[in-house]
Amino acid sequence: MTQDLSPSPVTLEEALGPGSPIVVFDNVHLAFDEKVILRGVSFTLIKGQTKIILGASGAGKSTILKLIVGLLKPDAGIIWVNGERIDHMSEDELMRVRRDLGMVFQEGALFDSLTVRENVGYKLFEEGELPVDQIDRRVEEVLGFIGLAEHLDKMPSALSGGQRRRVAIARAMTSKPKILLYDEPTTGLDPITAMTVDAEIVKLRDLEGVSSILVTHQLRDAFHVAEQTALRKGKEIEFEPAAADKIAQCEFMMLREGVVIFEGDANAFRHAPDPYIQNFLS
Repeated sequence: MTQDLSPSPVTLEEALGPGSPIVVFDNVHLAFDEKVILRGVSFTLIKGQTKIILGASGAGKSTILKLIVGLLKPDAGIIWVNGERIDHMSEDELMRVRRDLGMVFQEGALFDSLTVRENVGYKLFEEGELPVDQIDRRVEEVLGFIGLAEHLDKMPSALSGGQRRRVAIARAMTSKPKILLYDEPTTGLDPITAMTVDAEIVKLRDLEGVSSILVTHQLRDAFHVAEQTALRKGKEIEFEPAAADKIAQCEFMMLREGVVIFEGDANAFRHAPDPYIQNFLS
């Protein structure tokens, strides 16, 4: 009798285990009429890690995020998100994929007429799948995680700029997405306030296992996220310089006019010989 040596079927959850790709771009092209936005962009985001996308204004950074959430479709190439190919999906199919995505925009984009509690729980209230008491508990949990529990019933106008950005992060994480996308989340903030936002990105990656893509032109934010780690010590959360292997898990990707000109860790980026990158760093 011949023994069956064929591999057992692999579940999607197993395929998306530690060390597996959770976002994949394969030779993606996009143009608006005669203006080319992305030229053959390929990269992989590994589960539980962070990809930092850098580049000048108009380089195509934010376009990549719009492609991931399905707001744009590529002219050519393949995009995988969370184990599913999305570049040819219908809007109804994309809604399912978006359940596992959280997005943080440049200005926070909070609803001015809603309280912090209502803003953070908005997606769960809209979906209508959980009782109100469970939504309230989840909202209180995430606001506690980012240190803003005391602001539950305030209006956004009563918050500082940094607090509004952190509330936007809380809203993005309320539904427990596997992937968080940050589009210039510290734009317009002073350096000290910006670091409080960077800290939340680090905490979500290191303590919640969230995979993330950070689009920024701020080198300060990029290096802080790459070179810090968050640790839970008892009831406290502490930050310390990341070990070399941890830093290596946070990849920088540099775009120039829609082309990827660099991929690598923080140290490799600092020492990249490309004159364009060195000028960007100076």
